[in-house]
Formats: sequence, structure tokens, C-alpha cells
Amino acid sequence: MAEDDNQSGSPGGPNTSVITKTKPKTKRPSLYRVLILNDDYTPMEFVVHVLERFFQKDLEAATQIMLHVHHHGIGECGVFTYEIAETKVTQVMDFARKHQHPLQCVMEKK
Repeated sequence: MAEDDNQSGSPGGPNTSVITKTKPKTKRPSLYRVLILNDDYTPMEFVVHVLERFFQKDLEAATQIMLHVHHHGIGECGVFTYEIAETKVTQVMDFARKHQHPLQCVMEKK
């Protein structure tokens, strides 16, 4: 083997290339608050049930959120990515209509 052939593939030789890895800058998804609004007709027990069923709150947490809604007119159920928040709002609204309650559930960007 000739010495010239060996040099072309050695580090620092003419065929040397540097590979750099660039990390893609991933942007965190926007978060949305899911809120329940107070009304004069939906029973408190129904709101607690909704919070337990769709937001995995225990009885105590669900009761606290329900009381906050009752006293302040609005309460936060959770914070989610857009798709999840949208799904939760739809599920709550459909469930409330099915049970003939005027409960309102909305989402807003955090």
C-alpha cells in the first residue's frame, strides 16, 4: 500500500469533514385554561360530578372548585394543550346538554 493512499483518509487530510448536530428549537405548545361558568340552574352536585368525571378531581378538589364557581362566577378546571382543552369543553357541554343543564364551559389562552 502506498503512503499517499493512506493520507487521504486520515484525520486532517483532504477528505476531512466536520459534522455538527444542531438541535431543533422546539416551541412549547400554548396552554389553555378550561373554565366553568356559574349559572342559577345547574345543581352543585352536577358540577362536582363533571369535575370528577372529566377532570379527574377527587371529591374535595371538585367541591372546592364548584364553590369557587358558585361564589366568584367562574372557576378553573385545569390547564391543557389546545386539543385537549377543546375536547374537554366539548365533552362537558355535551354532557350538560344531555342532562338538560345550561352549564357553560369555555377555554382561554393562558
